[in-house]
Formats: sequence, structure tokens, C-alpha cells
Amino acid sequence: MARRQTEEVNAGSVADIAFLLLIFFLVTTTMDADMGLGTVLPPYQEEPDTENPPKNDRNVFEILVNANNQLMVEKQEIDITQLTEATKAFILNPHNDPNLSAKELKDIEFFGTTDVSKEIISLQTASDTEYQAYLMVQNEIVRAFSELRNDLAKNKFGKKYDKLNKPEKDAIRKIYPKLISEAEPVKRD
Repeated sequence: MARRQTEEVNAGSVADIAFLLLIFFLVTTTMDADMGLGTVLPPYQEEPDTENPPKNDRNVFEILVNANNQLMVEKQEIDITQLTEATKAFILNPHNDPNLSAKELKDIEFFGTTDVSKEIISLQTASDTEYQAYLMVQNEIVRAFSELRNDLAKNKFGKKYDKLNKPEKDAIRKIYPKLISEAEPVKRD
């Protein structure tokens, strides 16, 4: 009986193939980048701004999120699903309620002299508030401004806010400025 001789496998090009596959996957794979929140911070000031008087408490819409992710708006507990409408009602204040945001008359391009909202949205969380709860609150606040701006754009220009040109968008942003103040998280003892 004749013994078979085992043949060797030529592995010289395996390293080259593996290297080429590695480069192929590195080049063709996309990485998801964390986008974060699109928040623009005001520039740092050494001295306090003396031109702007202190803000009126009437114009501050207080939103608090506690450690149990419960939402308090203007010292009343509400559900997250009600936050968008509560924010819009505060900003619009159609009946000039003294407990809601005040308006001031300004001359705005495309609108002439019109009421401009003076609201500031104040958001404060506990140090151990879940990040998901914080994001949900942020989303509802942004949704309120988006809906208000879209409604005004449709009424004035007949198209959605994102379809407007820059001067038209600027005019609407002057009427509904998105002023969100985020206070230092409350620490639990």
C-alpha cells in the first residue's frame, strides 16, 4: 500500500488578503457620531450686562425635573405629554393673563409693529435625573417653539418655517425667540 504524501497549503498570500479585507471594511464602514444637543451658549462676559434690566418673574417659565423623573411646571406636576401645549400657552398668552409671559411691541421686518414674546424657559434638573428624561423635556420644549414658528410661517408666508429664506426666518425668530436657561442641577444630600 502506498502512502499518500500530504501537500502543504501555500499561505503566503493569506496575510495580504486579510490586510486588504481589513482596509476594505475600514473604508466602507460608517461610524455613527453622537450629535448631542444643538445649544448655542452666550459668550462669556467678565462684567454683568448693565444694559438689560433684571428679568421679570412673570416671563420665566419654570420647568423642574426631579430625581424620580417627575415633571414640575410652574410648581404643578404635569405629564411630559402636556409640556408642549403648556409651553405654547405660556408663550402665546392670547388673553394677556398676568401669570403668563408678557409681550412687548417691536417693529419687525415683514410684520410691522407686533407683539414679541419676552419669555425665558428655565429648565432645572436634579443631579440624578435620568438623561433620557432630560432629553424628552428638551424635545418637548423645542417642539413647542417649532410648532409656534411653523404656524406663524404658514399664516404669514403660506409655507413651513424650514422653507423660508433667511430674512423671513430671522423675523419669525424675533417674534418667538428660543431663550432656554439651564440652571445648575440640584444635588441631593
